Amino acid sequence: MTGAPEAGASAIPDATAVVRTRLWLERAVIGLNLCPFAKSVYVKSQVHFAVYAGDDPQGLLDALVLELGALNEADPEQRDTTLLIAPACFPDFWDFNALLPRADKLLRKAGLEGVFQIASFHPRYQFMDADAEALSNYTNRAPFPTLHLLRESSIDLAVQAFAHPELIYEKNMQTLERLGHAGWAALGLDDANPSLPAVIPGPTSTQL
Repeated sequence: MTGAPEAGASAIPDATAVVRTRLWLERAVIGLNLCPFAKSVYVKSQVHFAVYAGDDPQGLLDALVLELGALNEADPEQRDTTLLIAPACFPDFWDFNALLPRADKLLRKAGLEGVFQIASFHPRYQFMDADAEALSNYTNRAPFPTLHLLRESSIDLAVQAFAHPELIYEKNMQTLERLGHAGWAALGLDDANPSLPAVIPGPTSTQL
């Protein structure tokens, strides 16, 4: 069990990639409170979704540069963070993982180190010290390979507002242990054509 369909297994329309990523945010990240900082920016429509539809690693890096520039120029009250989704890229997690140093190098080259940081998600995410199906991996398992661009200033404010940020990982593991693999599957994140609740407004998205 991978927790999500294999990335790149079929052509995924951009709109579907965004909908399924939003579903993951609502049901897993926010619904299970895996990130206590996520809900506030999401309900205020400050999350920007961008889709890189190609399967070329360099194309994804080029899209990353564009999104870093756009986020840097944006008003944080309008766009606090960006999820760059690549549904056709990197079905293999370790290939995706090997790209991350190049992504961080681009961040430094753009002079944005310390301004932003890049987090990563993948349907087959695996921590170095974990078995492939360990529940700890599911904290970073998204429907598609995804680069998350975060503002350092927003992270600092969120950490200050949380009494014990060092306990987030431990709490997440307790949540996932209670949920189990069957409970994760029951979230319905594998649905190719999911419907979304209308409670939370839909943030903006772009195609690259």
